[in-house]
Amino acid sequence: MAKLEEIVRKQKAGATFVISAQMLQLSPREFDALAQVWDDDGGPGFNVAGTPFRVVVDGEFLISRVTVVRTTAEV
Repeated sequence: MAKLEEIVRKQKAGATFVISAQMLQLSPREFDALAQVWDDDGGPGFNVAGTPFRVVVDGEFLISRVTVVRTTAEV
């Protein structure tokens, strides 16, 4: 996911920022699957901070946006 890595690399360690389905040009369902992994294990160069924002799609709650904190890990 080159776009995700690009977004993360622009941030300084300790920075808090948002990653959304729209930013990565993913459907809510695709983004939800990724965000659940990030929430459990962290993402490439960041950790999820707080509660992910969810939307209802076809009666199902899906993660559409997460607030993350940049770590010092390589991306």
